[in-house]
Amino acid sequence: MSKSIKSFVAGTTLMLSSLPGAVHAEVQDDSLAAALSGGKANLAVRLRYEDVTQDNPLKDASAFTLRTRLGYTTAKWNDLNLMIEFENIHPLGSEDYNSGPGVFSATNGNSAYSTIADPTGSEVNQYWLGYSGLPNTQVKLGRQRLILDNARFIGNVGWRQNEQTFDGLNIVNKGIPNATINYSYLTRSNFIFFNNFEMSTHLLNIGYSLSDSHKLTSYAYLLDFDKDGAARRDTKTLGGRAAGAFPMDGFKVLYALEYATQADYADSPSTVDADYSLAEFGIGLKSVTAKVGLETLGGDGTYGFQVPLATNHAFQGWADMFLATPATGVVDTYLNVAAAVPGIGGKLVVVYHDFKADQGSASYGDEIDVVYKRPITPNFGMAIKYADYTADTFKVDTRKLWVQAEYKF
Repeated sequence: MSKSIKSFVAGTTLMLSSLPGAVHAEVQDDSLAAALSGGKANLAVRLRYEDVTQDNPLKDASAFTLRTRLGYTTAKWNDLNLMIEFENIHPLGSEDYNSGPGVFSATNGNSAYSTIADPTGSEVNQYWLGYSGLPNTQVKLGRQRLILDNARFIGNVGWRQNEQTFDGLNIVNKGIPNATINYSYLTRSNFIFFNNFEMSTHLLNIGYSLSDSHKLTSYAYLLDFDKDGAARRDTKTLGGRAAGAFPMDGFKVLYALEYATQADYADSPSTVDADYSLAEFGIGLKSVTAKVGLETLGGDGTYGFQVPLATNHAFQGWADMFLATPATGVVDTYLNVAAAVPGIGGKLVVVYHDFKADQGSASYGDEIDVVYKRPITPNFGMAIKYADYTADTFKVDTRKLWVQAEYKF
């Protein structure tokens, strides 16, 4: 934990101990012991096979990996609780893949193979102190999972075996009716390759529910990395989102509209200047949902709109061709159809993407994605997933296949 976080923990502990109703541990040993022993454990075990084939000189890659996550959250004592969670990613069998550009055990040195971004390693995935003694407010201090809205800008990259977590302070307040105010000050991103990025980042997200079916969100994300670089540029992103559904007779009309602007911040140059937009509409039936969308991450040939703290795998195709936005931007026109599978159960999702440049409208390529997920029991499920990217002018043809099983409680 950084020095700033340690100082904040000490100050917060002193502040909380002075609040009305706060009682020192030595006075309430029994209650503290009950809180420590009466908490809740969590376990998630995910076994995954991944295969990657690319039309380039790299060797085809395949990986069997096992992700084990074990944690414990105490019960509350004087409105305080603690959480700690450990995580381990381990390969099973030969490592015929490049585990990615991480540090220490995260790099397996197999650069002749295509990348499968599930490196070997162990870490404390989460450790935080929670406080709920303020009216309508939840405070968390420490390392934690953070997902805002649909994770387009801030997310945990949950598809990868090693998820992204953040060190810092998070405050969620629901004191205003129908509104949620979410503020975070983050000092570090703990990324999927077991590499960490120090920063001084402010996140403000305000959501307001017009009804059970319609929500408005406004946000300001001020990212200041200690080392400003092309992949993690200091940025100021301001935006708003409206999403919801209009119930009809036997179906509903779905929509999501979003716009954001991104500018230079802290150490970034003035060339950091781009816009983001999303227009998505769909129809939802009892067992089938179909959506069509147009998402644009703007680019002017010098700079493309970046989202370094997002769950990028969930957007612009599962083949992960656009994890970093090219300088000419990306225009993604997509069709998403999801349906319950009769007879055998589970859910099938098919997505088609057409990718073009924002500047010049050059055709990058297109992609077809398919996933089938089926819960076997409330705690155990299986999935098979496939992505097929066909290149025109951007990168190379790429095919990826995943088969996985997961048990969790």
